[in-house]
Amino acid sequence: MIEVKQISSKRDKKKFFKFVIDLYKGNAHAAPNLYMDEFAEFDPEKNDAFRFADCKMFLAYKDGKLAGRVAGIWHRGVNEKFGYKQLRFTRFDVIDDFEVTKALFDELYKWAKELGMEEIIGPMSFSDLNEEGMLIDGFDKDAMYIEIYNHPYYVEHMEKLGAYKVVDWNCYRIPVPEKHDERLQRLSDKIMQRNGYELLDVAYLLKHDKPKLSKYIMQCMDVLDEAFEDLYGVSPLSEKQKKRMMDTIYQVLVPDLAGVVLKDGKVVAYGFMMPSMTKVLQKARGSIIPRALFAYINAMTHVEVADMMSIGVAKEHANQGVPAIIMNACLKGLIKNGVKFMETGPELESNHNVQNLWKNYNPELVKRRRCWGLRVN
Repeated sequence: MIEVKQISSKRDKKKFFKFVIDLYKGNAHAAPNLYMDEFAEFDPEKNDAFRFADCKMFLAYKDGKLAGRVAGIWHRGVNEKFGYKQLRFTRFDVIDDFEVTKALFDELYKWAKELGMEEIIGPMSFSDLNEEGMLIDGFDKDAMYIEIYNHPYYVEHMEKLGAYKVVDWNCYRIPVPEKHDERLQRLSDKIMQRNGYELLDVAYLLKHDKPKLSKYIMQCMDVLDEAFEDLYGVSPLSEKQKKRMMDTIYQVLVPDLAGVVLKDGKVVAYGFMMPSMTKVLQKARGSIIPRALFAYINAMTHVEVADMMSIGVAKEHANQGVPAIIMNACLKGLIKNGVKFMETGPELESNHNVQNLWKNYNPELVKRRRCWGLRVN
């Protein structure tokens, strides 16, 4: 017997978040989120996206035992921006039992019909800063901090539901060169001199003037908003959402792995990388302190793999070669810190501008993720 319950209490939310940790216990590649992050994401008091989005959370039980979970998001902001009639799904996890999956999605269909929606899409969360896309290839690779991991049978379940591809994201693994590229250095210097650009001294400000650094990071979020506004599923970020993102950046900020470009004292482009947190999240099992504190310290001070968080260029400066400045700065930081590989976050398969940034550094396509669609009849 399968029973699906809509939940809202803190106790049930803890079960909702813990389910994925238990489901992937012992898995060498999964990196489940932290409780504090998940509680904040689904708290209207902390996540400002709730001003323009509604959410319902569901748990499925089979014969009295927890067997699956899913959340639905009615993102009015994105629907109004693009003229969509979509309901999103996120945090979909399930045992290998298609009937449990069907029961969970039946609840989403009911809600979608009540709202007059025509399509269910996902996995997609509240914003493009969150995890998105179901893993469809690369199940033997580690998940990044900003990625979802899932078993291969999830794909079979979606196909049985009649789901179709909406968009795919690609993820690349790139070896860090042993020596710095002098040609890139000369190109970077030339672009900076020609356009009056300068690099922000992130390390100095982090140590001596964090409030000033925070102002620049908030400007980076403004650039992100502008640079990403036309990509699939992206909605503008509120000031509260940007501050939450800034707090996350500070938790994983290694100054050598950040490049912020200024002109006339204002941010025009940025690029952030972070140490891989996969092993930390596996040890944490939902909470870094105390289980994963030493693993976190080690990850921050001995970086072997760097994950690319985001890169953005203001539209006015999009054709000025600014990415070369960011690449040059970050490559120097990677080599200085002895990093062996860098991994990209999910990049839309059609986003050739980003993919071309690293084409000269032997990128390897290692993972593919998919946003699925389901028609609401």
